[in-house]
Amino acid sequence: MDLSSFEMDNSVSCRLASQIPDVCRTEDCCLGIDEAGRGPVLGMLKISHCILKLIHCVIPLSDSKTLTEAERERLFQKLDESRNYVGWALQILSPNTISTSMLQRTKYNLNALSHDTAIALVQYALDNGVYVDTVGPAEKYQEKLSQRFPGIEVTVKPKADSLFPIVSAASICAKVARDRVVKGWKFNEDLGDVDPDYGSGYPNDPKTKAWLLKYLDPVFGYPQFVRFSWSTAQTLMDSKAVPVHW
Repeated sequence: MDLSSFEMDNSVSCRLASQIPDVCRTEDCCLGIDEAGRGPVLGMLKISHCILKLIHCVIPLSDSKTLTEAERERLFQKLDESRNYVGWALQILSPNTISTSMLQRTKYNLNALSHDTAIALVQYALDNGVYVDTVGPAEKYQEKLSQRFPGIEVTVKPKADSLFPIVSAASICAKVARDRVVKGWKFNEDLGDVDPDYGSGYPNDPKTKAWLLKYLDPVFGYPQFVRFSWSTAQTLMDSKAVPVHW
């Protein structure tokens, strides 16, 4: 699966996936899940799973947060080339999906959205053992997955992406995909030449704060690149934008 040509439709969430290796269809295998982009006020959330026959895995894997961008790209390429025993899938949640879910009349918070997406990925390609990085309290998440998939051994651990190579692989896939799409984001709105230097996207980044202030329209708010349900964006809209009463 080539991610280089993938362009994000701001309002659409979708799934990308490689081929499931034949060995994972016939022998016990392991599946790990991780996500990238939970904290930023900019861009999408990527939830990824990797599935592989662990006995064949010879790629040295680490938590994506401990790697440089170049190292993550190199390891993702190795994973993508190892299709005889490694498969992966990405569920992409657009900023628009995140914002409208969190602001709808019946609240659908980020933890619930992440849990449901992970469950959908497990349903998509699960075979046997599962290692999942925790979202919220680990015990409750493990119980939730065990009840949903009673025939499968489920392990949920904090920092699973640094404990289990299969979750490290999922972490790398999610992070590489998010970095590529954020870097090449296509704005549907008529904003002219958009400054691409928006920093890390995290709310406490001065560059991100400056970018949010610069591209706040006093009537229409933010482009869909921004998660307008985040308090950082809402605070700026409350103080700088025109009040609207429905």
